[in-house]
Amino acid sequence: MRSPADLFPAEPTIESFLTDLAVRGHVAAATQHQAMHALVCLSTRVLTYAMQGRITAVRADTKRTVPVGMTREAVAAVLSRMDGTAQLVATRLYGSGVRSREAGRLRGKDLDDPMQPRTVRSGQGDKDRFTTVPATLTPLLQTHLAGVKTRPQQDLAQGHGEVSRPHALARQSPHAAKAWGWPEVFPARDISGDPRSGVPRRQHVDPRVINNAIQVAVRRAGLTKTISAHPVRHAFATHLLPRGTDIRTIQPRLGHHDGATTMLSTHILPQGGQGVPSPLDDLGV
Repeated sequence: MRSPADLFPAEPTIESFLTDLAVRGHVAAATQHQAMHALVCLSTRVLTYAMQGRITAVRADTKRTVPVGMTREAVAAVLSRMDGTAQLVATRLYGSGVRSREAGRLRGKDLDDPMQPRTVRSGQGDKDRFTTVPATLTPLLQTHLAGVKTRPQQDLAQGHGEVSRPHALARQSPHAAKAWGWPEVFPARDISGDPRSGVPRRQHVDPRVINNAIQVAVRRAGLTKTISAHPVRHAFATHLLPRGTDIRTIQPRLGHHDGATTMLSTHILPQGGQGVPSPLDDLGV
């Protein structure tokens, strides 16, 4: 076994290893990037070695993947094979274009009188935004809320912590957690420790639970594509474009800061990769 002292000077050793990963290992760029940061962290924080120069290893090729597209029939096949909270959250992904974590963080106060979600709170970049409201979600939400509205009080009666609140609101409004406005509409099945305070409380549903449920439904539907929550959310935008919705109208509803991101998410259309029909279709042979 080699001694840590054999690593010094660390730069040539790290460069040689990272180059080997790219040239012989053919790893993805993200894998090489992660390995580099792990080795730099080991050298500087564990072995207390101050890096003297730059690491100029051969970089792994960055592959640009095309987003997975879903037809309306594929979305219907997947959603119809889901049930419970996972189906309701997945329906929000497609119906409103929200991210899975944003959908899971919906709180009671975010529902208006007609019980429709109007605002995405603390989205990516900790920004709020308005989103499209699917009318078909109203009766589904009403049925769901009837089953979970009393759960926060039951948790408190059993000695569990109050619901989490962002920033300093836990100190500013200590009694707010007992009102219906703050509990999550899509609570987790089990009690767990709060990642910040360690207090046992019921968090919102984990996005991984939604992803797993979607992937199970994909297999049941007999689809061969690798589909997770992300393609279901992007289908919201992809299916609005052929109906005449302007991409600048879609962009803020997806929560994209850059329009190029929206273009990348929506360039898969039924006509083909760039929305251009093939000349073979009208060749007449």
